[in-house]
Amino acid sequence: MINFWEVNETNKMIEKENLDVRTITIGISLLDCIDSDLGKLKENIYNKILETAKDLVATGEEIEKEYGIPIVNKRISVTPIALVGGSACKTPDDFAQIAGTLDEAAKKVGVNFIGGYSALVSKGMTKADEMLIRSIPQALAATERVCSSVNLASTKTGINMDAVKLMGEIIKQTAEYTKEDDSLGCAKLVVFCNAPDDNPFMAGAFHGVTEADAIINVGVSGPGVVRTALQKVRGENFEVLCETIKKTAFKVTRVGQLVAREASKMLGIPFGIVDLSLAPTPAIGDSVADILCEIGLERAGAPGTTAALALLNDQVKKGGVMASSYVGGLSGAFIPVSEDQGMIDAVTAGALTLEKLEAMTCVCSVGLDMIAIPGDTKATTISGIIADELAIGMVNQKTTAVRLIPVIGKGVGETVEFGGLLGYAPIMPVNGFSCDAFIDRGGRIPAPIHSFKN
Repeated sequence: MINFWEVNETNKMIEKENLDVRTITIGISLLDCIDSDLGKLKENIYNKILETAKDLVATGEEIEKEYGIPIVNKRISVTPIALVGGSACKTPDDFAQIAGTLDEAAKKVGVNFIGGYSALVSKGMTKADEMLIRSIPQALAATERVCSSVNLASTKTGINMDAVKLMGEIIKQTAEYTKEDDSLGCAKLVVFCNAPDDNPFMAGAFHGVTEADAIINVGVSGPGVVRTALQKVRGENFEVLCETIKKTAFKVTRVGQLVAREASKMLGIPFGIVDLSLAPTPAIGDSVADILCEIGLERAGAPGTTAALALLNDQVKKGGVMASSYVGGLSGAFIPVSEDQGMIDAVTAGALTLEKLEAMTCVCSVGLDMIAIPGDTKATTISGIIADELAIGMVNQKTTAVRLIPVIGKGVGETVEFGGLLGYAPIMPVNGFSCDAFIDRGGRIPAPIHSFKN
């Protein structure tokens, strides 16, 4: 039972500390939509999404009114489209048509994003996988709400370097296709190592093939709540610090668990997971970087940053798993540059570099996220950055991701404005030395020895 004191405490978190449920995401399997006729496939996909998600937005709004808990986004994730469209699609243009269908369905049901325009190619690419990947620039330029992801590596299979090279080129093309909007298409495109099947957060959400026909996943976020709690224990030792973070994460997860259960009951769709991710927004006080400063750093990026982030990430997970038996997705601390005012300030002050961010990703829950780089950055350089980040995930048996935005026509020292939750970002410098010969080798980097656990 939740007592009166807990209700008051939760209300305070919502009103003053930016606590919110970041998203309710319905995962929808499209495997039963597969057809060899493209027109029939698109019709099946559209009808399945509408039938399953027609009440999602209204349900979210009803829960908001009843409990007073802000639910910022309502979203959909679907089975990776490379699997669904393989039989019907003969060209990249065919796949792009499916992206249009997804966009129409998303608009019809009123969700802000739909994820799953995806391919899973950690060991190799089928013809359908490659066609979908080559269609990504066109698909993201022609749609508003479609998000795309590609899993390029895993601890079990190693890194598909052919796909890594191709994705460097695709990211550059996507930037060119959407250059009139400051290369915004790249903000809807992410590459992964060890992508989870149940992630409710965009742009990486897709509905894994091991999931049920439909599922409710909830992502809850409260960087401001954690920061406020830590302000009360300034100067205390690490034991007190860790206990404070853990207890706060427990409370935040309880809110997510409540919303997930209610949404599941009202929609008649099974509850999947709560993703407890400290996902920041551009709002003042809703910053992971500010938490790191509260722990004792002058700026994010100062010596000690990686250790502080490791501590934060671990305690968030420990608190979350006590509040729900089904914590999943990514769960931990996100460090997207453009979406976190404290990170933006740290970059502007010269405290935070791309290389330091890479080190921080060894211990956080995502990777190099929402980072704007010069528009003239070479495709092979982008591929090299991707390969470095995937190697961290592969060796450490964790999810890592890269969402880079080469902003066409802009360079270091300039700023790009994305708007809304995507925020704005300073263009960060990239190491100018070449990795062309490394990327051009092709093939696959083998899995590490500890992957062999059969």
